[in-house]
Amino acid sequence: MKRSFISIFMSAMAVTAFGWGQKGHDVTAYIAENHLTPVTRAAVDSILEGKSMVYWANWLDNASHTKPYAFTKTWHYKNVDEGERYEEAQANPAGDAVTAIKAQIETLSTPDTPIEESRLAMKILVHVVGDLHQPLHMGHATDLGGNRVKVKYFGRDNNLHSVWDSSIPESAHKWGYTEWQQQIDRAPVEVQAEIVSGTVDDWAKETIGICNNVYKYFSERDNISYNEVADWTPTVEKQFLTGGLRLAHVLNLIFDPDYRSSTPSPIVK
Repeated sequence: MKRSFISIFMSAMAVTAFGWGQKGHDVTAYIAENHLTPVTRAAVDSILEGKSMVYWANWLDNASHTKPYAFTKTWHYKNVDEGERYEEAQANPAGDAVTAIKAQIETLSTPDTPIEESRLAMKILVHVVGDLHQPLHMGHATDLGGNRVKVKYFGRDNNLHSVWDSSIPESAHKWGYTEWQQQIDRAPVEVQAEIVSGTVDDWAKETIGICNNVYKYFSERDNISYNEVADWTPTVEKQFLTGGLRLAHVLNLIFDPDYRSSTPSPIVK
């Protein structure tokens, strides 16, 4: 019995090494669903066989641990070390979050892509756009994106990456993903347009800037508690909303010609 418990616990720890926690990915996907055009929604529904993006939002965290999809393990993050320019960061030959997003966009934008390839690309894209907006997924390679930065969370041993994956979001609000969307998805149209502007690389650089602030702030604190949760809840809310709006933007650009014609600036260069 003890051995079984330990195995389950270690498996859970391995899963939480990836991405926002389950809630974060669900919120991001649900916000995106609420901003799809009718044309895009029909295309997404067809590719996903009627299942929602929320249904698949966390799939890749588990799949990356399996042999058929082990090639995606490095696609959840992009490391840029302290003092290193984004453009000069050493590329991971196995790929990263930015290259993964660009590759899925290309796959989904190609008209004759087989449906199974499109379905896989969709599931990957839904997840990794969320990951791109978790600050520690743009963290330092030297500390494995904060996994080696030991902290205490309300007095208990933890690491900075795990705290950002799930602990702070879950402490911020005890909401379901629909409630998160209802409460934070209220940006005016002009603000939404500003959020989705730029390229995938611009979005990554933006998250890196937030990540640098996270490192600086938490390096000066021995224990993360109520004050720290309060200080960073607005950032969690902003990143959930930003990720959802950008995911919808990407999909609308891919599948809706009218939307694409009204948005001439490319998101991939």
